[in-house]
Amino acid sequence: MSYIDIIKDKARMDKKTIVLPETTDKRTLIAASHIEHEGIANIIMIGNEEKIMDGATWLEIELDGVKIINPETCDKLDEYVDLLYETRKNKGMTPEKAREILLTDYLTFGVIMVKANDADGMVAGACHATADTLRPALQILKTAPGVKLVSGFFLMCVPDCEFGDGGTFLFADCGLNQDPTAEELAAIADSSARSFKSLVGKKPIIAMLSHSTKGSAKHELVDKVVEATKIAHEKYPGLALDGELQTDAALVPQVAKSKAPGSEVAGKANVLIFPNLDCGNIGYKLVQRLAKAEAYGPMLQGIAKPVNDLSRGCSWQDIVGVVALTAVQAQLA
Repeated sequence: MSYIDIIKDKARMDKKTIVLPETTDKRTLIAASHIEHEGIANIIMIGNEEKIMDGATWLEIELDGVKIINPETCDKLDEYVDLLYETRKNKGMTPEKAREILLTDYLTFGVIMVKANDADGMVAGACHATADTLRPALQILKTAPGVKLVSGFFLMCVPDCEFGDGGTFLFADCGLNQDPTAEELAAIADSSARSFKSLVGKKPIIAMLSHSTKGSAKHELVDKVVEATKIAHEKYPGLALDGELQTDAALVPQVAKSKAPGSEVAGKANVLIFPNLDCGNIGYKLVQRLAKAEAYGPMLQGIAKPVNDLSRGCSWQDIVGVVALTAVQAQLA
């Protein structure tokens, strides 16, 4: 049984309600049909019911069981307008503006449903940039208690792979923070460890990645990772974490013995923390495309309730997987 099949089984045990607002995207429609058929989650789609059902007919799929809400006819619209206004009035929001936004911006409408506890989570990003998905989530749901930084990660499932946890890895940050400071890298490592533990159920073993291993190169980029490792050890002493490590030293036991002898992490890592967004984004896409890995995300960690992003290059199967992961996140919230 694959990792994502295990996640789907977990999601079925306590079905949650997930909003899919991108109802003009055919991948979203196909995914919604499969999610309902597989019993992974209860799905709410936002938009004009006639147009959504016409799309389903054209794609020759069934949307039986999917709940469709049109903001223009929603009987809770006034309640949602009040909620958005109260949440954002200190930032200049007016009731009139709140109504206009909710009638035209389905992503914000979906987040308000999560805020109102009418849904447990939302998945979007198939046809929106990460910033468009993240903005209403941060503005309305805000960060979880005790969290200073929201970050993005991918769960990577690599076929026929002897490394990581049977080929399962968490890569971070691959979708959000462009050039995190050393302190922010340490915080990303801590959040990623929590995410790996909750979603994979195994001990996170964290490598702070660099182009250097244990002083093999000298550069300010290396210094940042060294400092991040030091901060992580001080602030989060329970983590199995080491750095700075090159990727081969982090993953391959034989290389680890040569480059980082004595490290409890080198050669065993299943959580990879990239030094910046360039590295993370390039790295996950290389693994996805060249190693034919399943890449689920970018998942968001640190938001008060589950809202997750999708790559605009995602497949409908990817959407199904991220919905299953979002449902499991909601179970743990």
